[in-house]
Amino acid sequence: MYFIDVILPIPIKQAFTYAVNVHEAHFLKPGHRVAVPFGKSKIYTGIVYRVHQTPPQMYETKEIDQILDEHPLVTQTQLKHWQWIADYYLCSMGEVMRAALPGAFLLESETIIRLQTERPYTEVTLSAQEELILEALENRQQLHLNDVRNLLEKKQVLGVIQALIDKNRVALVETLYEQYIPKMVSYLQLAPEFQEEAALTALLDEMQRAPKQKEVLMQLFMLSARQSGAVKRQDLLSAVSGGTAPLKALIDKGIVLQEKKQTDRKALWEQETAASKGLSEAQQKALEQIRAEFAEKSVCLFHGVTSSGKTEVYVKLIEEMLDAGKQVLYMLPEIALTTQLISRLQYYFGDRVAVYHSRYSVHERVEVWNQVLRQDAKAQLVIGARSTVFLPFQDLGLIIVDEEHEHSFKQYSPAPRYHGRDSAIVLGALTQAKVLLGSATPALESFHNASTGKYGLVSLKERFGKVLLPDTQLVDLRDKNRKKRMRGHFSDTLLEAIKETLSEDKQVILFKNRRGFAPIMECMTCGSAPQCPNCDVSLTFHKAKGQLRCHYCGYATPITKHCGACGSMSLDPKGFGTEQIQNELQELLPEARISRMDQDTTKGKHAHAKLIHAFEQGEIDVLVGTQMLAKGLDFRAVGLVGVMQADTLLNFPDFRAHERSFQLLSQVAGRAGRTKDRGKVLIQAYNPEHMILQQVTTHDFDGMFKDEMEQRRHYGYPPFNRLIRFTFKHRNFETMQNGSRWFAKALEAQFNDGVLGPEIPPVGRIRNEYLSHVLLKVPIHAGIKAYKGKVGQLVRNFEAQKPFARIKLVVDVDPY
Repeated sequence: MYFIDVILPIPIKQAFTYAVNVHEAHFLKPGHRVAVPFGKSKIYTGIVYRVHQTPPQMYETKEIDQILDEHPLVTQTQLKHWQWIADYYLCSMGEVMRAALPGAFLLESETIIRLQTERPYTEVTLSAQEELILEALENRQQLHLNDVRNLLEKKQVLGVIQALIDKNRVALVETLYEQYIPKMVSYLQLAPEFQEEAALTALLDEMQRAPKQKEVLMQLFMLSARQSGAVKRQDLLSAVSGGTAPLKALIDKGIVLQEKKQTDRKALWEQETAASKGLSEAQQKALEQIRAEFAEKSVCLFHGVTSSGKTEVYVKLIEEMLDAGKQVLYMLPEIALTTQLISRLQYYFGDRVAVYHSRYSVHERVEVWNQVLRQDAKAQLVIGARSTVFLPFQDLGLIIVDEEHEHSFKQYSPAPRYHGRDSAIVLGALTQAKVLLGSATPALESFHNASTGKYGLVSLKERFGKVLLPDTQLVDLRDKNRKKRMRGHFSDTLLEAIKETLSEDKQVILFKNRRGFAPIMECMTCGSAPQCPNCDVSLTFHKAKGQLRCHYCGYATPITKHCGACGSMSLDPKGFGTEQIQNELQELLPEARISRMDQDTTKGKHAHAKLIHAFEQGEIDVLVGTQMLAKGLDFRAVGLVGVMQADTLLNFPDFRAHERSFQLLSQVAGRAGRTKDRGKVLIQAYNPEHMILQQVTTHDFDGMFKDEMEQRRHYGYPPFNRLIRFTFKHRNFETMQNGSRWFAKALEAQFNDGVLGPEIPPVGRIRNEYLSHVLLKVPIHAGIKAYKGKVGQLVRNFEAQKPFARIKLVVDVDPY
């Protein structure tokens, strides 16, 4: 008897064993997809993890339903990588599987209703709804649940269906359906007997009474000659004026043949590719140093200031790998960054570039997955966000993690709560690929690892073309307010600088890390502000949509003129976001072309690309945005960057607040002056004497690193300790508190010290669930496996406690 262990896409930390026959056992390999029964009626798509002959001790095995693939969809290396992610981030392999595979690979079972024909039934009275269902089934062989809902015009239909089952009139069937639909394109060509010129001329002479059909034939002949083969149906219809009827008539007569072919959804790069640019002396030196570091170490940190030309160095390394027949992975933290980089890399590598991230359709992601698995020439270089670490690379040679410091590489919800950079480093170790971490402001952990010799370290401290770093100045908002030199949220210094920059035909970027018009709408009479009914947070005012919105749960309500508490009409917005900055500046500079780039304006698939293209083409004078425009974008005509209020970044309850403030301000400042003319950066702040702001103005990364590391060492934060955060969620505050206190005491009894909390976070209720955090500090040199084994046991003990059974416990390793 043979058995297979199967990973199912459910949050249970074990594989499930199923029976297979000898032929299936010899055919199946780890990584194959199989459809398996689970529970009473469900069918799941699972991944084979192991083939063996050891039956399970605790339960009787079921047989698999069917094998779904000819060849394994997941590689052995991927399974090892999944196992590491599950072990390190304390989640199940099933959760990793669900995150890793495009949704179309997770075939779903669908409930179908059919007439019961196997057993006789007795005549009983049927309700009107039951008769309606039976009448529909007599005309159609089967109905889906949604069909029944539409038929009865109601959502709750299970009761009616169950009544028919009890009366022995219908049966339920669970069937698998494939979600991936290949893209089919219709191609047209003349039938063989009309392809000779003489035969075609005779045919055209016969068609004097069908001028539209004649026009279609003439266009098809010309397009066929131009393309040397079959013509796309859409191309032909675009070239003629008579619509589809003449073409259909020609197909029906057998004069034109139509054939459907499967094609990729990826748009082809139709331009000529170019050789990569020559490197400057500093870039060439950095490239040689990276090669030398890779000879000794598998991971190297590339610390290059903004606009130093790191991408051109990446291009040289990519060329070397592609020429050696290796695959390359290029990871970016934001989808917005891929927009500009894709065309840049396609300019060098053409159709060898593939893109993979969540804004692409599930069908497009399936095609990229298959291309990477086959080592297709169309996917030798893959660009994308953190999910690209899950692709089935066969011969990976290089992983580039650009802007490696970005916390966007961290997946916060749902599980697995993995970090893209760290997962990429482990993937590199499993595949013997080199990993290059690039940033102008590296994460402190990465810089610490490089400084201590764990990683290689290469620095590039001059901008390309020896352009000077931007002139960064601080504007004291206290002084400007006292001297009445403010126009709304703009100081006279910033406003004059914007006018001067625009007069020189240069562009401006304004940065404010808060979207919406205002974070609070306050009543001037009673002081109350509209609150989200589901979360302990004020609603943010979005003026363009006339709404108050919660940025935590998505709740929205129309703006009202009256205070909900006292009825007063004196509502006033407090604070400001990107929308208000755009409106204010448009009033101050009515001639300027001002656009906004934040989560509200970039929801569509190509929204990022349209905004970035318009800004690159000079169609926008001033771009107002959040942190998404601060990361790695290359705008050549930006002369000024303005930071509206830097203090909000610094005053945040997070041990990384100062590090992230330095990184974000340095990155957004780096968008200015990327050509020969030196750029200018103005940072408005109420506390310009703050050490971090002073370090940003002098570009003093080393000083910031030294100060922050001293603080981290003193208080026991990374990189000197690892962190595991436990979040408790429940609708009842007291139950949640009791559960978090019990768990904190259990942690203290197990580990003695290093336990902080329970503590209520700044936003203590989200989506009607109260929250509490407990933090565990794990010494960096401690046996992490032993620690996590004890933590896993404590979690299981907690979940077994009856009073806490309904508390949601979220375990997050390396949470910040």
